[in-house]
Amino acid sequence: MTEGPNAKLSNVINLALQLAKQAQNQTSPNPAVGCVLVSSGGNVIGQGQTQAAGSAHAEVMALRDAASRGHAVAGATAYVTLEPCSHQGRTGPCCEALIAAGIAKVVASIADPNPLVSGQGFERLRAAGISVEVGPGAEAARELNIGFFSRMLRQTPWVRMKMAASLDGSTALANGQSQWITSLEARTDGHAWRARASAVLTGIGTLLQDDPSLDVRLVETRRQPHRIIIDSHLQTPLDAQIFKPDGQVWIYTASTDAAKTRALQSRGASVTCLPDAGGKVDLAAVMHDLGQRQINELHVEAGFKLNGSLVREGLVDEFLLYLAPKLLGPGQGMLNLPALESLAGAVPLEFISADRVGPDLRLVARVEGRGTF
Repeated sequence: MTEGPNAKLSNVINLALQLAKQAQNQTSPNPAVGCVLVSSGGNVIGQGQTQAAGSAHAEVMALRDAASRGHAVAGATAYVTLEPCSHQGRTGPCCEALIAAGIAKVVASIADPNPLVSGQGFERLRAAGISVEVGPGAEAARELNIGFFSRMLRQTPWVRMKMAASLDGSTALANGQSQWITSLEARTDGHAWRARASAVLTGIGTLLQDDPSLDVRLVETRRQPHRIIIDSHLQTPLDAQIFKPDGQVWIYTASTDAAKTRALQSRGASVTCLPDAGGKVDLAAVMHDLGQRQINELHVEAGFKLNGSLVREGLVDEFLLYLAPKLLGPGQGMLNLPALESLAGAVPLEFISADRVGPDLRLVARVEGRGTF
């Protein structure tokens, strides 16, 4: 039985989305985009995905792929998961490349939220006589780039908090021991989520207790996320493991101690003083600064105190929780939150997914209403 036109459209869009997903760990701060070129006869003649920042975008890669296979693209349809860009950045406008190639139609999943594009790519394509259709695969395309959408529309990153706990909610024993509550499979999966983020954030408490490197080690990655420390009093040791992997270390502080600042800068760290009225780091200001630094997705791996502060200030969008099939009894909890006097004060969440990862359970929950910006 032959497939109908809707089934064929779904297959091509799904292929473009798969290409975008494969590019997810390498494109920051750019969005991850996939593009598939289909001839007038219905054959796939080229495909591509966004490369690392400063390199070719998905549309150009698809055009190159078609050329390398000896296919003419004039009259073809380009299926792309995001509106082709219309501005000159580190690379040229993708819509101009499609126009020059003689593409007849563009099917795009969703408009680009970047104010420099935001419909202008579609306008230029239509002005050149190219038919434009928008909508197929929109939800999936947006989810793949939810951090990019967040930064463009809110000027702050999408904040995902990762926690690993026993079934009774302990992230560590009372004496601080936490390695390892969850399985190697769960930890490997956690590194995959690190890899897709633009930056990984922790607090000085976790740094002093665990001395983490916060890099991606358990999965392959083409780039390391930036590493961020919330350190109100500049207590970060100069020999901390966090300085050893490739990539940048950014420290946010409330301290004006020039000597400590210079010492940390000598280790290659960027030190930014953003104090709040109480002499701690202004966490909301940190998020806005990270937006200015082009951080799309922020992956938080911190202790219960910083976790609680971020949640209390309404700065967390999503929770990535690994639950081990263990009962540990009294220990350190996931979040330091104040006692409620009424259930009406609870933070409302909605479950996005629930999956087994090795022997553990992975839950993804989103703060109700987030993601609708």
